[in-house]
Amino acid sequence: MNSTMVTVTSRRKLFLAALAACSSHSMSALQTAQPYIPKQSDRPEPIEGDEAGFQSIFDGKTLNGWQGDAKYWRVADGIMTGEITPETVIKSNTFIIWQGGAPEDFELKVEYKITEAGNSGINYRSIVVEDKVTPSNKFAMRGYQCDIDGRNRYTGNNYEEKGRLFLAQRGEVTHVTGVRKPVLLSRAAESKTIMSFLTDGWNSAHLIARGNTLIHNINGHLMCMVIDDDPNRQRKGQIGVQVHVGPPMRVEYRNWRLKTL
Repeated sequence: MNSTMVTVTSRRKLFLAALAACSSHSMSALQTAQPYIPKQSDRPEPIEGDEAGFQSIFDGKTLNGWQGDAKYWRVADGIMTGEITPETVIKSNTFIIWQGGAPEDFELKVEYKITEAGNSGINYRSIVVEDKVTPSNKFAMRGYQCDIDGRNRYTGNNYEEKGRLFLAQRGEVTHVTGVRKPVLLSRAAESKTIMSFLTDGWNSAHLIARGNTLIHNINGHLMCMVIDDDPNRQRKGQIGVQVHVGPPMRVEYRNWRLKTL
């Protein structure tokens, strides 16, 4: 090997070594990033978009990954729609259910819109149960629900479908033990005040489940919080959305995002 080739080879080795060292330093820097150090002037602030870790659970084109009765559920133009018509009025609540897992601790974000006569809800930590009223309904659920209705009488409540029923009403922070009625710990605001933050158009729901703490937010406002110390509570389960018994209605959902914790 002549001296020119030795020089080129040596330079290449030096370059690769420097590149490797730089890459190693960058990874090390990420792994040892300095923690946030608060200043006296700092205050909590909103962020734009979602924090890291959220993933879409609805492709906006099909119902792939979801199961429900096609008589009531469809998708078009990026929107998941549940509809009851005069010809398809139901005797039991029925759901479309995400098949991607049964999360325990998570954050869930979704936008919804509902007709005035509509009644729906976002279920989580829920299980599929037998429907004794309508045995052919294979999509009945029991579990926590962020209630939604078109007249906003119940929207934001934590209602356990087919279970312990009202765990918290809008504006409440409650404690659930399983040996007495839920205890009202405090009020975040009056229900009518919070109702003013809800719209007739698209609304943004953000649900947080961490251990025994369950938080419902809509349009950036706290709807309710439940601290559930019932030893028999459901600790994990499926996610689903509902069309409810009653008059013809339509509910729409879009931009489903989930972050497991």
